[in-house]
Amino acid sequence: MSTIGSQSSILLDGEYLIYQDMSFSKSQSNKIAILGATGYGGIQLVRLLKDHPFFKITFLGGDRTAGQKWNDLFPFINLDFDPIIQKINIKEILEVSDYVILSLPNGIASQILPKLLVENIKIIDLSADYRYKSLDIWKQVYSTEDEKYNRSDYDICHTFTYGLTEWNRELITKSNCVSCPGCFPTSALLGVLPFLKQGLIETEGIIIDSKTGTSGGGRIPKEHLLLSESSEAISAYGVIGHRHTSEIEQFATQVSGHSIELQFTPHLVPMVRGILSTIYSRLRDPGLTADDCRTLLDSFYRNDPFIEVLKVGIYPSTKWVKNTNKALLSVQVDKRTGRLVIMSVIDNLIKGQAGQAIQNLNIMAGISENSGLPTSNFYP
Repeated sequence: MSTIGSQSSILLDGEYLIYQDMSFSKSQSNKIAILGATGYGGIQLVRLLKDHPFFKITFLGGDRTAGQKWNDLFPFINLDFDPIIQKINIKEILEVSDYVILSLPNGIASQILPKLLVENIKIIDLSADYRYKSLDIWKQVYSTEDEKYNRSDYDICHTFTYGLTEWNRELITKSNCVSCPGCFPTSALLGVLPFLKQGLIETEGIIIDSKTGTSGGGRIPKEHLLLSESSEAISAYGVIGHRHTSEIEQFATQVSGHSIELQFTPHLVPMVRGILSTIYSRLRDPGLTADDCRTLLDSFYRNDPFIEVLKVGIYPSTKWVKNTNKALLSVQVDKRTGRLVIMSVIDNLIKGQAGQAIQNLNIMAGISENSGLPTSNFYP
């Protein structure tokens, strides 16, 4: 049963935009505020949390939707209390929330979050604002946003844990602030990290080729995402210097203990959701077989409920993980070239965004990691 109460807001263009309902008091625990609830990521968060056995949604914030009722906008995700997105201030959010999830465009979270950092509030950010320990690196990678927001919150960057759940679970358990990875880094890192950790592949010459659906571009209309532009077509973008390249390199370097520079190229394909990442690297030991490499992956992820390693010769499809929090991995070895080929598929809006956020939320709350998260899709 979904329950809506209290208030929530986001700061956009100098004003706070919020939903308000006073059904809950601060004395009740496990209350969730979602900022940016009407974007694709926010919609997924509401869909997953409205029937969550532990958490209760207590505010929904939006931008262009201020003043409109949630059930009018999203009748397919009906909420018991028909909330209206309204304006309010941060003080009200703090009074009605135990957890705040920010699903906002890059740069905006940094304008709100410092005001939310109080003792009893736990925060999950889905933007890139706190994925880097170094704010200077963020300023280089997100230079357009830096010019607009002129950040100086260096100390706050160090308080965040990088929320790649399967690799930072222990730190997430102890954290009050978690920054969730991007969708491309999630799919790529889950596949390549075990081999970097064990030193089984060369650290130079790694190539990541990713295909993504149009929902990765967000809900605000963009010309290249129009049906007439993207249908019956596939195209590369961000070929050199895509923003997620440095994010992948940062965590790969941390895990491997060696400086990692790799090639990452994303492609837009005519589907709504899903990511397929194919990762190419050179094996240090050319005698390793695909079965050996699969055994390694299986060993790394045997206790992770959302990671499944497929048998050698079975290659994953994005349709197999659609609307789930699962990641499917597969490997193959080219004996002729000595290269390892890793394939990874996720739903970019669930495991790559809202689902991973709730997975981290569950861990922060000390409850079952699986709570409220789907593992079965509706095929086809």
